[in-house]
Amino acid sequence: MRGEDLRRAVFLDRDGTINEERVYLHRVEEFAFIPGVPEVIRDLRRSGFLVIVVTNQSGIGRGYYDEAALARLHAHMDSELARVGAAIDAYYFCPHHPEHGVGDYRRECDCRKPLPGMLLTAAREWHVDLGASYLVGDKLADVEAALAAGCRPVLVRTGYGVVEALKVPPGVPVCDDLPEAARMIVLTA
Repeated sequence: MRGEDLRRAVFLDRDGTINEERVYLHRVEEFAFIPGVPEVIRDLRRSGFLVIVVTNQSGIGRGYYDEAALARLHAHMDSELARVGAAIDAYYFCPHHPEHGVGDYRRECDCRKPLPGMLLTAAREWHVDLGASYLVGDKLADVEAALAAGCRPVLVRTGYGVVEALKVPPGVPVCDDLPEAARMIVLTA
């Protein structure tokens, strides 16, 4: 595919970036967006970006919940986002864990962040120009995955971000939350 045919994306970590951090979140009734996030997702798409979620979900691999529970949670997110005219273009998740996974989920993989597998797969499937795209997350693993994939990392101070901000390499933008990160992305894109 030619460079001019490629699209820009904002990859988003889920827990602690889009929604309030809950350990092993999989129940719809425990889900809550961080304030302003639905509108930001809408505005990023209106600005011409694909919005793609990339999320480690080792709770599946550990046997705490299954892929159907994750699909129900993402369907709930889609329903709530639609209320403000927003949508996620795609969800990618890694259910594996190399030490604590159960059965087939216990393995080394290339999709678990900080490895770039989810981003590389999404880029191939959605024709994304990684060099013109961003990954926003609340952990160093998100920053490392972005750098490994060749896209621009942004760390937010929501979720685990306050502590993780102390670990990011110099030059990586750190924003208070996704709304602030999105303003920066749109202004610099």
